Amino acid sequence: MGVVTAVSRSEEYTFTKPVRSSITLLAGLGVEGDVHQGVTVKHRSRVAQDPTQPNLRQVHLMHAELFDELRDKGHAVEPGQIGENVTTRGIDLLGLPTGTLLHLGPEAVVEVTGLRNPCVQIDGFSKGLLKEVVGKGADGELVRRAGIMSVVLVGGVVRPGDEIRVELPAEPHRPLEKV
Repeated sequence: MGVVTAVSRSEEYTFTKPVRSSITLLAGLGVEGDVHQGVTVKHRSRVAQDPTQPNLRQVHLMHAELFDELRDKGHAVEPGQIGENVTTRGIDLLGLPTGTLLHLGPEAVVEVTGLRNPCVQIDGFSKGLLKEVVGKGADGELVRRAGIMSVVLVGGVVRPGDEIRVELPAEPHRPLEKV
């Protein structure tokens, strides 16, 4: 089990999302009051490509362990500052397969859809941050470490301190890809 360490949302298209005492997840929509809430895609570059595509990025989760690593490399990153809605600790988010269910607190359930694909805006927050969260693995493959994306299956209120229970999908597991 893991734990929610922070929750964030923003009503406007801003890179950083203010930390809140709680957020409410709405089934099929995302975070209530967040600019990315909706059935269809809300990320501006994706809307420009095709505004009818499904929103597979309703809730962005980021592991606090990444912030620890980044701090050691000179990047002071706190919850919500690089756009996530839910900051976690104690779960290898990047190692989860596609379709994993995350039970957040007593009610909410999200389904993992894939990896966040961060853009160059992340360097505007802290110069050189993009190369720390996107790089090449030992095998030469691109590695994305800027969190995971999900859709809301069951709504509910999520607060810091809530437990996170992981429910893996049936095998064979599919690795996460960018969404």
